[in-house]
Amino acid sequence: MIIDITAIKNYENINVIQQLSVNFDTSKIILLLDDSEKVNAPLYLSQLVSMGIYNFTKDINAVKFLIDNPNTYKDVAQYHQLNAVDEKPIFNDFTYDNKRGFIGQRVIGFKNLTDGAGSTTLVYMLKNHLAKNYKVKAVEVDGNDFALFGDKSLTSLSSDGLTQYINENSDSEVILVDLNGDVNAPVSEVIYLVEPGLIKLNKLVRNNNRVFDELKDQKIVLNRSALTEKDITDFERESGSKIFFNIPNLDDKIDDHEVLYNFLSTLGFSRMGSSGSKGLFSVFK
Repeated sequence: MIIDITAIKNYENINVIQQLSVNFDTSKIILLLDDSEKVNAPLYLSQLVSMGIYNFTKDINAVKFLIDNPNTYKDVAQYHQLNAVDEKPIFNDFTYDNKRGFIGQRVIGFKNLTDGAGSTTLVYMLKNHLAKNYKVKAVEVDGNDFALFGDKSLTSLSSDGLTQYINENSDSEVILVDLNGDVNAPVSEVIYLVEPGLIKLNKLVRNNNRVFDELKDQKIVLNRSALTEKDITDFERESGSKIFFNIPNLDDKIDDHEVLYNFLSTLGFSRMGSSGSKGLFSVFK
């Protein structure tokens, strides 16, 4: 399979390529890279090699050569940074395995940046989607809104009990945490939610006009969003930020949303299914 990397959604995110590598025989893939700085960075190329993707090139004329003469590890060993700290994608105790993808446990926190950006409902919905393929727990910190869902698998506790809860559920592959403002929670990754309404954004910036500068390297997700791709481009330019994902208004009574499967796949969950016909090909534009 010859793949133009620009045909893959969010291809600069190495976790998206990881999803591809888990679902396909990497020895049968030839990646045609673009000229972007991110894709040609030593760490990105090293991670391709870690996944078993040995056949990649920026030169379209070299594709035919790779078809007839596929690379072995020896041919790409110079790209492999064995001592690099971030050589492979790592999330909390999730480590990367060439055949199984991410293994271990991930503890992911969700924090509202704008008032009422929907962290509680989103955590509930993501838990339902993940539960089809993962052993997952969902917990809210210093709140009691989970009780309104009538789901006994949801847990509400105080912030000082979160570490113990995580330890007691070490057999869970994923723990989703509605942070409710607790920025010191023992999570390894945080998703920052923004509901991009004009009033809420103005209020956010008025309270802290450097908020997007402070979160420059963090995962910012638009939730309950009505923005188009052009709107998002304008938002990124004006705020100086990069949007990780855009989630529209969703019916929380439905546990089968294509956009949430795509969001979870973008986060690196390789065993996600699909509510539509896209299946594992949903990584492509």
